[in-house]
Amino acid sequence: MKNNNPRKRGGPPGRNKSGNSKFSMDRDPFFSNNKRRKKDRDEEIESEEEEVDRGMLNGGGGSGDDEEDEELMPEETAEEKRQRIAKAVVENLRAREKELEGEEDEEGDREFEKDGERDSFVAKKLMQQQLEESGRLRRVIASRVQKPESVDGFEVLVKHRQSVTAICLSDDDSKGFSASKDGTVLHWDVDSGKAEKYQWPNDEILRSHGAKNPEGRATKHSRNVLALAVSTDGRYLASGGLDRHVHLWDTRTREHIQAFPGHKGPVSCLTFRKGSSELFSGSYDRSIKIWNVEDRAYMNTLFGYQSEVLTIDCLWQERVLAVGRDRSMQLFKVHDESRLIFRSSTSSLECCCFIDNSEFVSGSDDGNIELWGIQKKKPVYIVKNAHTLSTDVDNGELKDNGRNYNGHIASSWVSSVCACRGSDLAASGAGNGSVRLWAVEGAGKGIRPLHDLPLTGFVNSLAFAKSGKFLLAGVRQEPRLGRWGHNSAARNRVAIQRLKLL
Repeated sequence: MKNNNPRKRGGPPGRNKSGNSKFSMDRDPFFSNNKRRKKDRDEEIESEEEEVDRGMLNGGGGSGDDEEDEELMPEETAEEKRQRIAKAVVENLRAREKELEGEEDEEGDREFEKDGERDSFVAKKLMQQQLEESGRLRRVIASRVQKPESVDGFEVLVKHRQSVTAICLSDDDSKGFSASKDGTVLHWDVDSGKAEKYQWPNDEILRSHGAKNPEGRATKHSRNVLALAVSTDGRYLASGGLDRHVHLWDTRTREHIQAFPGHKGPVSCLTFRKGSSELFSGSYDRSIKIWNVEDRAYMNTLFGYQSEVLTIDCLWQERVLAVGRDRSMQLFKVHDESRLIFRSSTSSLECCCFIDNSEFVSGSDDGNIELWGIQKKKPVYIVKNAHTLSTDVDNGELKDNGRNYNGHIASSWVSSVCACRGSDLAASGAGNGSVRLWAVEGAGKGIRPLHDLPLTGFVNSLAFAKSGKFLLAGVRQEPRLGRWGHNSAARNRVAIQRLKLL
């Protein structure tokens, strides 16, 4: 029987004789993108009209724009920039080794052999530098330091009118920065000592840079600076003090560029994380705040102290070491949001410093220097009475080699410690009239004294060169954070001690 039904005669509904779908998604108006294509065409037409208008306004056609587009080069990506910098570093090392060998006029075969040896030597040198910077390889410098002669003492590099509170060095050891209680911030050259002063802006400019109005009885922002820190790339200098703000400066123009409010107490310490734009600030409000100087933004706050935060330090890893007046030293693991607490049993810790990622050293107000390891919560080695005074009590005054101290035991407080990064060389300062050099032999062997460097006054800040060839000291007549002692024979200055290495 013949089927007269057109649907059955044509096969199943929705299909033609060839078997293709009659109602496809491409033909369905619901799934079509005609409107989008029309919009794209409209946008193309508008852009062409804009180009014509620009050409008419410029007095010509669009050929000039085409030539400019051809002249524009693609931007350099971050990976390409890293490769370019790495190649430049390798080429500089090769050129330096070639100059040392002095083989430019030798035969070609010999040069080829030397080039291969030189490349392997450069690779080893780069690997060693990477291990030293990461803290996995400790440089041996302490045994190479020669005993300074009596005439080779500290030399005055920069003078301040009032007490020097903080000093810091740029990463290439060529520039230094110092601050004093009167708000003076100086930028000076290490070799020549030529100094340039940073100018504080007025209150109106400070408010435009983010500063808030003074609180309490204060009528204007205090210029008393207690802490300094410079970024690894040398672009930014951070300062903090009694006005409860962290101030950011441009080292190239020496101009104030930002003020970070947020602390409820004086800013007592600052440090940058190596190789990054993260800035850490410690304060009397018992907190540590994290800032991003590139974005000019606040990031986070770290809590855990029961008293004022006095000193802070940080290396390449996102770990912050800080001491407070609650007799504790804490290591904050920022990424893991955790912390390790190291406690001092009898005294208050005054200062601390990283030696590498696993060891650090601290100084306390009882004159002791402690060596710590990340595996133990107690000191692994203690040097007692590291800065003793050969004192004779006479009419209520302390005497040390004829120098009178209107104070008391504050002169023997270890007010500053510093380590040559990634090495076994460390230094400590107090108010007893000398800076002491130490050889850090590791957690198993402890700390060994090297040399005493005479220096009159309270040593409130120390900074080692990366090469270990010189040591900077900020000296003043009083302690950094108070007036518990006074030495009238001292001068407010930045002093430098040149070290001779074998």
